[in-house]
Amino acid sequence: MGYVDLYLLPVPEARIEEYREQASAFGAVANEHGALRYREFRADDLGEDFAASAGDGQLLTAAVVDFESRAHRDAVMEKVMADPRVVGMTGADPVADMAQMRYGGFATFVDA
Repeated sequence: MGYVDLYLLPVPEARIEEYREQASAFGAVANEHGALRYREFRADDLGEDFAASAGDGQLLTAAVVDFESRAHRDAVMEKVMADPRVVGMTGADPVADMAQMRYGGFATFVDA
C-alpha cells in the first residue's frame, strides 16, 4: 500500500534558498537510489502550536518521501545516507539546526 517518510524542519528565513538547493540535491539523490517521489513543502498556514515550533525568523518545512514499503525505504535510505553527495551536505555551516528536525516513517492507513 505504500510508505512515506515525513520530515519537519524549521529553517532560518534568511537561508531558505540555500535550503531549497540542498533539499533539491538530497531529493535527486534519493530518487536516484530508488525513492518513488521526493517533495518539500514550506508552511504558509499553520495552527498556533505549529507556528510556535518554528520560532521567530524561521519557516517550517516538511519533506515527504514516497516508498513502496518500509523495507524499500530502509534499503533506499541506507544507500542515500552513504552517498558521498549527501555526506558532503553535513558541512561546517549547516543550513538549519538538524537537532530541531522531527521525522518518522508512516505506513499507508487510508488511500481514498
